[in-house]
Amino acid sequence: MSDEEVSPEELEALRRRRMMELRRTLMEEQRRVQEQQELEARKQAALKLVLTPEARARLTNIKMVKPEFAEQLELQLIQLAQTGRLKTPLTDEQLKEILKRLQVQRKEFKIRRA
Repeated sequence: MSDEEVSPEELEALRRRRMMELRRTLMEEQRRVQEQQELEARKQAALKLVLTPEARARLTNIKMVKPEFAEQLELQLIQLAQTGRLKTPLTDEQLKEILKRLQVQRKEFKIRRA
């Protein structure tokens, strides 16, 4: 047998190791997905307490257009409510006012080149 040939036993051992690695990777990915789903469920439960149904619907619409912005806004609203700095439940009109203020703040940061 030459140095490059692999015995059937070695080949089988390599296959078993590779299958175990793949299973471990799959289990880790499933665990991550489950944790992410649990976190999202907790966040949605908190938003039900923080926002009226109309305000949640508006936030869902924003999430479709600007997912990163909506995600940050959700977390900030939950945090403000938990610290008592937000009167809950937040109505759709109050959410619109917050969004207007945020939009004005972003417009102030435009950079102009000469």
